[in-house]
Amino acid sequence: MSASRKMASFRLPPLPTVGEIIRLYNLRAEKQLSQNFLLDLRLTDKIVRQAGNLKDACVCEVGPGPGGLTRSILNAGAADLLVVEKDTRFIPGLQLLSEAAPGKVRIVHGDILTYRMDRGFPSHIARKWEDEPPSLHVIGNLPFSVSTPLIIKWLENISKRDGPFHFGRTRLTLTFQKEVAERLTASTGSRQRSRLSVMAQYLCTVKSCFTIPGRAFIPKPQVGPRTFSSTSPGWNELCLSSYRCP
Repeated sequence: MSASRKMASFRLPPLPTVGEIIRLYNLRAEKQLSQNFLLDLRLTDKIVRQAGNLKDACVCEVGPGPGGLTRSILNAGAADLLVVEKDTRFIPGLQLLSEAAPGKVRIVHGDILTYRMDRGFPSHIARKWEDEPPSLHVIGNLPFSVSTPLIIKWLENISKRDGPFHFGRTRLTLTFQKEVAERLTASTGSRQRSRLSVMAQYLCTVKSCFTIPGRAFIPKPQVGPRTFSSTSPGWNELCLSSYRCP
């Protein structure tokens, strides 16, 4: 049993599986939104473990979809989970999770690119930039269509210390398509090196965690995910997972 599971004091009651939720609400991944569902809770648990100890933490999950990663975050002991979901179809399934975890889940129906995360959590969790990171984590399995503009927006937030970083050196644990993850982590001289590599590595400590096989997703992604985690060089850490097509 992992350390994070030992520390978690909350376990969700028996619920329909993520696959059953998808069938119950007739959910289908939308190609134009580059949606891919991750149904294996062993993998979502593995992603959440990269974030570290979530016991009594505040968490913002980006694009929870049918809620697989959401379940793992709750089972890891998060006290306050804010989920930001743009797609209306997923709201009823998320409300089911909210009812199963009273007082722990807040649902925002909106776009993470415009959502004011600095207003989403209480001010008392804020820490000075030079201090330890706040008890706040941003976690998400990012769709390909939003991953690059969102990470650029967050890098700008880091430089200005606003948005999620209004509270201090907020930690990010994210899943990207493999090609985006490789650009984020590319070293000097690498063919993948880009402006994104330079910005991310200047502002963050970028850590590639593990690769998820494409066959773990429904539907199988056309571009190869990796889990990615972050906290800047002395400022913010960016941890990442990626997935690849088999």
